[in-house]
Amino acid sequence: MNKYLSIWVGFTSTLKRDCLISKKNLSQFLNPLLLFILVSASFPFAVNLNESDLSAIGPGIIWIIAILSFLLTLSNLYMHDQDDGCLDYMLLSPQPLPILTFAKTFAHWILSGLPIVLICPLVAIFYQMEFDVSLILALTLSIGTFALSLVGSIGASLTLSTKNNSILLSLLVLPVTIPILIFGAKTVVLYQNGHTSLSGFYFIGAYCMFALSFSPFVSAAALRIGSE
Repeated sequence: MNKYLSIWVGFTSTLKRDCLISKKNLSQFLNPLLLFILVSASFPFAVNLNESDLSAIGPGIIWIIAILSFLLTLSNLYMHDQDDGCLDYMLLSPQPLPILTFAKTFAHWILSGLPIVLICPLVAIFYQMEFDVSLILALTLSIGTFALSLVGSIGASLTLSTKNNSILLSLLVLPVTIPILIFGAKTVVLYQNGHTSLSGFYFIGAYCMFALSFSPFVSAAALRIGSE
């Protein structure tokens, strides 16, 4: 029992540490969020579409902008730990490294993905979307961005030893996000048209659980290999 309690303490301590450290680097998380808000809110003014067409393309546009702005935060997932030496302590810690990497991934989603989810219903107003539709959009984004954090953790750990890894990281992660983008936006469109959207939620949820099953272990293995 003490072993599991120790693992839980290691998880929560890493999670709290990353959340507290983010206060010193708020611009790293605020800039992508501001980019998401400004670009999403500006797009309806740049196209000449009626209300029905705008609400039809809204889910896809918001999903694309959310993914692009979310990718800007992935390179910082392990970079600061490498710079200040905390990564070495993680590798030498008696705590299981996959638990620590999952804690950092969860903290990254709280700081980067959750704000996008919370601000999404407000952005949806610019696309003339109904409130219940915007809630479905926010729900798909909550699951999808968490899956992106899990996949992004693998990419960030693999490219940690390379300089200026942002472009390489985006090239690795962006193709994997296409299924999430397609089914995330399609789920909202199906709900808009009065069809059942459960199939889309099943796929996104299964994608997220599949990524959760191996992401912490692959990230931990990549970090160990990169430190050798």
